[in-house]
Amino acid sequence: MKKLITSFVVLATLVACTNSNNEKTTGKDMSVRMLSSPAGDSCAEPYLFTDKNGIAYLSWIEKKGKESALKFSVFSKDQWSPAVTIAVGNNWFVNWADYPLIAADGNKNMVAHFLEKSDTAKFTYDIKLVASTDAGKTWSTPATLHDDGKKAEHGFVSISPFNDQFFISWLDGRKTAMEPDAGQHEGHHGEMTLRAALLNKSGTKTNEWELDGRICDCCQTSCTITANGPVLIYRDRSEEEVRDISIVRFIGGEWTKPKTIFPDQWKIAGCPVNGPRIDAINNSLAVAWFSMPENKAQVKIIFSDDGGATFKVPIQVDEGKPIGRVDVVMLNEKMAIISWMEGSTIKALKVNSDGTKGVAINIATSSDSRSSGFPQMTKAGNNLIFAWTDSKSKKIKLASLIY
Repeated sequence: MKKLITSFVVLATLVACTNSNNEKTTGKDMSVRMLSSPAGDSCAEPYLFTDKNGIAYLSWIEKKGKESALKFSVFSKDQWSPAVTIAVGNNWFVNWADYPLIAADGNKNMVAHFLEKSDTAKFTYDIKLVASTDAGKTWSTPATLHDDGKKAEHGFVSISPFNDQFFISWLDGRKTAMEPDAGQHEGHHGEMTLRAALLNKSGTKTNEWELDGRICDCCQTSCTITANGPVLIYRDRSEEEVRDISIVRFIGGEWTKPKTIFPDQWKIAGCPVNGPRIDAINNSLAVAWFSMPENKAQVKIIFSDDGGATFKVPIQVDEGKPIGRVDVVMLNEKMAIISWMEGSTIKALKVNSDGTKGVAINIATSSDSRSSGFPQMTKAGNNLIFAWTDSKSKKIKLASLIY
């Protein structure tokens, strides 16, 4: 096992005070330190997940020639375990924004996914699921999640354990694919849909739903489990091309209708490739997202104390030049930490549901290029763990923040 290495310490003293914008701040010393990485060379697309026992998991893709391998490691007692290979293939769709995920229920059951090309067209690929019932020692044969059989885009997955199953959501392009008798080349003329399902421990679907028939084509989805059940957020798409963030909730065995969490009124003709993130503790939840109404880039966080039925006033956290790529973790039922990219800098900030904000911390300098991917954040005990891709060295970088 590779142990933690002390690379640098950045201290940010968050003293209770009033800043130049007359905003209250909260107080606590927070330090960032670099961690050794279990990933080797030519690696990218990191993802972080924490199970109910507080154990953190890191997954990533390693490239060797035309071959791609999905691997994972477990963070326990300040150490990353040796990398374990989940699946290998030479026909994968590997993308900076549509990355594989891993989830664990804390009872040795795990689910992961990757994307496999289904045709020669650029955006025709399938979601492949694998499952493990022995804490990731062995994995099932990959199986296709969706059963539409269309040569279309399927991706942008979210996964979370739910009771004794796994909840999963994805963007489904079955309506965008040209029908064989349409007399035209394969293309996109329909609408991207949002679908969700429940999986048993072996990764087999036990139920499935279409939750929204028209959404943004290529922004990440994000799910969490409240005391009431699964909640899912995503970038919606109106007939007028307004692409704000919507929520659907699973209440009493039924899904609510899509509802906008806040009317940014961001009208944009194409997909911004910049999805929201959500986290919850019981029925307290926080949503982070990027928006750009009237060409003004913004990163915001919004809180709910009733499982997403209603929301408080959003809180803008950026410093004027954000590019988004957000993440969010609830620290307790009243406070969250949000991360985002301000230009090429990965930032993190404590925010209270009453609007109180801390002082933003620079986690690392990355790159605003697509190859740097989407920085990830998760909570493990009293540590926040961050992961991102160093686009120059093609390595996964990791850091820890004690909050």
